[in-house]
Amino acid sequence: MVRYFGIFLSNLLLILCLMAPASSAARPQANYTEPQQLPVFELHSGFWINLHHTLYYEARQRKAFLSRDANTSKSTAPKSVLAGKGLTDVEQKAWDDAVAYYMMNYADKDLLFTTELIQLKDQLGDFEDCDELFGRKRKFCDAGLPANLTQVLEAAAPVYRAHLWPEHDQANRRWILQVAPLVREQGVGLSERLADIYQTRWPHEKIRVDVVAYANWAGAYTTVDPLRVTISSLDPRNQGPQALEVLFHEGSHGIAEAVQKAIIRECRQRDKPIPRDLWHALVFYTTGEVIRTVLTSSPSKRLDKSNGTQASGYDTYAFREGLYQRGWRNYLDLLQRFWQPYLDGKANFDDAIARMVSSL
Repeated sequence: MVRYFGIFLSNLLLILCLMAPASSAARPQANYTEPQQLPVFELHSGFWINLHHTLYYEARQRKAFLSRDANTSKSTAPKSVLAGKGLTDVEQKAWDDAVAYYMMNYADKDLLFTTELIQLKDQLGDFEDCDELFGRKRKFCDAGLPANLTQVLEAAAPVYRAHLWPEHDQANRRWILQVAPLVREQGVGLSERLADIYQTRWPHEKIRVDVVAYANWAGAYTTVDPLRVTISSLDPRNQGPQALEVLFHEGSHGIAEAVQKAIIRECRQRDKPIPRDLWHALVFYTTGEVIRTVLTSSPSKRLDKSNGTQASGYDTYAFREGLYQRGWRNYLDLLQRFWQPYLDGKANFDDAIARMVSSL
């Protein structure tokens, strides 16, 4: 009953938010959205980190188009995220210059694996309550970024703020309103359960989550030192009750190191190749199973092993997105045979890992 009341309250808040007068959405937005007071996670919608990911997204789109054969009849230039927004010539040039800078410097780099982009993302998140990044007005707003990049971001900022940020910020806030009740109700219990499974502790500090319109190709990613999650509010894979699973899957990246080390250790002891992505498949499977028992009224319903899909109830991320069908089918069999008994309390951690590796 408490869960349904929380969901009702969330929907009520969302309706009130969407019913606000249109003029309020048209007013200039602050750069910073006060984070929701939630257990486990701290959810943010920040201006600069959203601008950064939007420029990166458009730069990648344009570069991918240029790398294809633009002379074929099927080649169609990607639409700008600001298409149809009525930009002036000056605004269009500022935006195009910023995208061109990102194409030259960042479009070929990965948000998750490139140290430069990880540091940039973290810095922009830290300065989300600043109107500028050079520190002209307030010295503590000097983000310490390369001068060229700071100039590019500050030149693109008025364009983004006027034409796209209100829309993106509203989408981010809507996403936060949708997931917040479940985090309030289930967050502590889920974090303790997952930490217990991975034989560690959930981080003492709340995990920072930057909610952005565009994230990476996966729709969400997590970086460590510091542990931070970036998640797209527009990505269709992150909507509805599945948002809770995506959130805790990303958070689990900060506590699942023991699994990865155990798999590597067992492979070395048995002189076997270290399986690519087994640990990641395990994290997907674990989070999905734990979340499923919370969100479905029939937690005892298991999986249809004949076709690699779930029989009924909550549709976990890995099944819904076809991850097992696209290359992890063998991993699914191992997880169901040896890891599921551990989740059910019928086997211990070391035995489950050893049996999985032994059966590779």
